[in-house]
Amino acid sequence: MSALRILQIGLGGWGRDWAWRVIPAVDEVELVGYVDSDPAAAARLETLIPGSAQVFFGSVAEALDATRPDAAVITTTIGGHAPLARAALEAGLHVLVEKPFTETLEAGRELVEVAATKSLTLMVSQNYRFFPAARTAARMLEEGSLGELYSVSIDFRRNAAAPPRPRARHHSDAQPLLVDMSIHHFDLLRMLLDRDPSSISCLTTSPAWSGFDGPPAAMASILFDDLLVSYRASWISTGPITPWAGEWRMEFERGQLFWTSRGDNGALNDRVVLRPRRGRPRVLPLPVMARIDRAGTLTEFAHAVQEGREPETSGRDNLRTLAFTLAAVESARHREWVAITPSDGAPRERRSRSGPHS
Repeated sequence: MSALRILQIGLGGWGRDWAWRVIPAVDEVELVGYVDSDPAAAARLETLIPGSAQVFFGSVAEALDATRPDAAVITTTIGGHAPLARAALEAGLHVLVEKPFTETLEAGRELVEVAATKSLTLMVSQNYRFFPAARTAARMLEEGSLGELYSVSIDFRRNAAAPPRPRARHHSDAQPLLVDMSIHHFDLLRMLLDRDPSSISCLTTSPAWSGFDGPPAAMASILFDDLLVSYRASWISTGPITPWAGEWRMEFERGQLFWTSRGDNGALNDRVVLRPRRGRPRVLPLPVMARIDRAGTLTEFAHAVQEGREPETSGRDNLRTLAFTLAAVESARHREWVAITPSDGAPRERRSRSGPHS
């Protein structure tokens, strides 16, 4: 199959990282152009990727005429996700967009409808799924060898308080934790449990000294019907930092599964430990994945387009992760339990998995 011709839209700091580290690592795609409305973005990208200025455009319309792409990869800040995804879909492009793909469920449903009407692929980059430890934990749950799962606890800790650290983009976000980071952990829960939550109670805190405009720490109790999940997360902890996927303890009838994933060095410190109720703990072997993280999502996107199938983290499926995340925000705002209704109107039920193409 010929490589998927992609147009990257959004070349801020995170977008440049995509352009430099991620896109060149995926042979299934061919980068044909970059788009950013900031003229300075072209110069900054040129220092990383010499020659990129030759295919750098100030508008999507200009880039479309010049490059004739098959798809768009949208790596702007959150506010640009929905309008740019819609413009790309309306232009007949398949779309891979950073999370959260919209700020509201209504906007998300509209994008899913546009993609379906035009028979185009809409995928959200939920890159934490594409790691060996997460896949191994999901396999263990699917096999059921530990018996019934009755509780899950997740801890995420980072020290990004400002000062002493300089302020970054997420320091000015309205929801720097729940919408920018916890959405990854919530999506992992949906993947591992292969079902959707029924309700959530979430509390957030926003210390004046944190340097964050929005609440940087949260605690939540999440119900998947009769399964209880305890979630604690902080951008401002001075405790030992966790890998980005957090530390997971999953309690079963016949033992505990501990796992962690996506450290600062990629998958090198991915780890899954099985602690049987009777017997010694043992570290489980992890699969070798050719593509992890964002390269894994981009590979899955390219294969889904080429094979004419729905990708694992399609816009349609990710509406449920978005509903989960927005329910956490609502619960924290009103300090009460919030029921989570699947955004597409379908019942909460187990879904068939599609294997990772990584």
